[in-house]
Amino acid sequence: MSTMYGYVRVSTREQNEDRQLLAMSEKCISKEHIYVDKKSGKDFNRPMYQRLLKRLKKNDILYITSIDRLGRNYAEILEQWRILTRVKKVDIVVIDMPLLDTTRGKDLMGTLIADLVLSLLSYVSENERCNIRSRQKEGIDAAKQKGVKFGRPPKPVTKEFLKVYNSWIAKEITTEEAARRCNFTKSTFYYWAKKQRATYMQAGCDG
Repeated sequence: MSTMYGYVRVSTREQNEDRQLLAMSEKCISKEHIYVDKKSGKDFNRPMYQRLLKRLKKNDILYITSIDRLGRNYAEILEQWRILTRVKKVDIVVIDMPLLDTTRGKDLMGTLIADLVLSLLSYVSENERCNIRSRQKEGIDAAKQKGVKFGRPPKPVTKEFLKVYNSWIAKEITTEEAARRCNFTKSTFYYWAKKQRATYMQAGCDG
C-alpha cells in the first residue's frame, strides 16, 4: 500500500513555507509525513530530504509544490527525478504543474511526456536564475562605475598603526605580527599599509 509524503524547502529569503504547507494539507498529507528543509540560498544541504529518501519505498507518492524544490540547477533536478522515479520507484506529483504527475499515464507515452516537460521546465528555471544573476552583476558593475561602494567599510586605523607600520617596513616584525597588533586581518593590514605608503610618497618621503 502506498504512502503519501510531502517535501517542503524554503530559503531564508523566500518565506513561503506556509504556502507550501497549505498545499500539502489540501492534498490530505499527514503532518508526520511532511519533511521541511530551511536553508539559506547558498546552502543546499538538505538533511530532511535525505531522511525522506531513506523512508520512501516503492509506489509511495511524493508531493512537491514546484520542481525547483528538488534541486538548485537543471542537472540536479533531473538527477533527483531519476533517483526518485527510477531507483526508488516512487511517484511524484508537482502541484503547480499538473503535467508532472507520474501517478497518471503509466504507459510509455505518459512517461515520455512527463520527462520532456520536466526537462523543459528545469532548463527554463535554471536559465531564469542565470539571467537574474547576470542582471544583478550588470547592475553592480554599473553602480561601481558611478562610484557606489559595496560591502562593509574597512576597519579604521588604530593609534598604534603608524608605529606598527614603521616596524613592519623596517622588517622588525612579520606581516602576521603586524596584523595581530593592529587587530586586523592580513588583507586589511595590507590595505592600510598601501594607503600609508601612498601618503608617504605624496609627502615626498619613503617609509
